[in-house]
Amino acid sequence: MTVRSAAARASGRDELRVAVRVVVAVLLVGAVAGVAWGLLAPPEKVLVVDPKHGIPLTGESAHRFDAMAIFVSFAAAAGLLSAVGAWRLARRSRGPLLEAAVLIGSLAGTAIMVWAGEHVARLLHPRPADPALRSLVDMAPTVEGASGQLFGMTVPILHAGPALVVQPLIASLAVLILAALSTSEDLHTGRGAAVPGEPPYLSDISYGPYRTASTQPGRPVDSTDPRP
Repeated sequence: MTVRSAAARASGRDELRVAVRVVVAVLLVGAVAGVAWGLLAPPEKVLVVDPKHGIPLTGESAHRFDAMAIFVSFAAAAGLLSAVGAWRLARRSRGPLLEAAVLIGSLAGTAIMVWAGEHVARLLHPRPADPALRSLVDMAPTVEGASGQLFGMTVPILHAGPALVVQPLIASLAVLILAALSTSEDLHTGRGAAVPGEPPYLSDISYGPYRTASTQPGRPVDSTDPRP
């Protein structure tokens, strides 16, 4: 019992450390995806009609949908890659804790994706402070409905739009599907192996000619042996 308890505590600490690393890795994936979105999302060109107002040119308003579609695609890819990568690289930590780490990392990662992407987009398409009348201005792309004001600061995911659930939803579903498709009861983690010093079967119940290692510790089990 002492050996099993020590092994369980060590395994729990290892799983927790791996879970923290998974969360950090998913956050980095979200940041990279956000930078890529900020570089690729198209701006919207508007015509300045007075110092504080502009009207979009014909067809330019469609870029708002384009920017959102690119964001959703990148978020789905980030969620899928995060889940598959965590499943493959953190094999010994597969289980509920890994699922929670991927989900938490994806929820925070999508907020970082919004912040990083919009920051990059504003750097690429800065808005002039006092544009001239009849001039064309590029409006930086944004994730509509993805941010709100809190104490004067813009906070991503405060007014969460449907696009913000894509990454955590895809990541969670991917982990669940991979777990369901696993052919091993312990998800190939190796945690189902017997603890050294303990018999492979813990039950003392025997069924006729079928004996367990706990009932016959000194000899191997032979199912063809007719002796009880």
